[in-house]
Amino acid sequence: MIYQKHLPPPHLQDYVRFFWFLESSAKTQIPYVYRSMADGCLELVFHYKGHFTEITNGLNIAQVDSLIHAQSDQFRRFITDEHFGIFGAYIYPYAAQRLFGHPATVLSNHMLGLSDLLGQAGSMVEEQMMLASDNKERVEILTQFLTARARGDFKIKNIPAVNVIKSIIHERGIATVKELADQSYLSVRQFERKFKQFSGFSPKLYTRIIRFQAAMDAYGKPKRSLTEIAYEAGYYDQSHFIHEFKRFSGYHPKAFFSGRAEGTEYRDEA
Repeated sequence: MIYQKHLPPPHLQDYVRFFWFLESSAKTQIPYVYRSMADGCLELVFHYKGHFTEITNGLNIAQVDSLIHAQSDQFRRFITDEHFGIFGAYIYPYAAQRLFGHPATVLSNHMLGLSDLLGQAGSMVEEQMMLASDNKERVEILTQFLTARARGDFKIKNIPAVNVIKSIIHERGIATVKELADQSYLSVRQFERKFKQFSGFSPKLYTRIIRFQAAMDAYGKPKRSLTEIAYEAGYYDQSHFIHEFKRFSGYHPKAFFSGRAEGTEYRDEA
């Protein structure tokens, strides 16, 4: 299995955190199951080799070749028994309006086909990504596509909620709503309304998601107890940590950090 990340060019870094690709082989006898977790960012995803189906409510639902997997407070499970290749762009939620024409609040917890969302423009970039000779070319294609979607406006305006979202992500979700509102020079009510518009979630839920993501970063690092992982991620006790982790991933954290949980193989390559 190969998993790699690539930084976008500087002019896109206020919108795109990184590009990534995942390639592997799967056998019919041992299908590969991928589990997406709750996440505070959205992803633009292209399945350029192989096909996945989503396992939900006892049904297998075929996935389209290109889609937007929006910021989410849920986990999902996907399965394939084919060789596969996936290319993605990991995007800040406040960029949804500029790049895709819809605010984060509309997209939250949804997976939408790119052609359904963007029409012919989505179909055209999908075809280019599928026909590309390698992932270097895919980086170039997607850079051009997102640059055009930004329409030359590469710098995020001085919007307090946008700056706070970036701050929460890079500071791993450790802050109270009151502290975030004060940082934005807004009342708590004004801040909550503005924040949800740009992140898709209330500030309280969003910080919970980012704190959960921060806890997952302990995967593959020197072995630590669940109490130590919880404390470093900002949880006030282990039982709260376990409850939140199960809520956002479907795993007990002990199972996840064992390295034997389904869909964690790519993390071993990160």
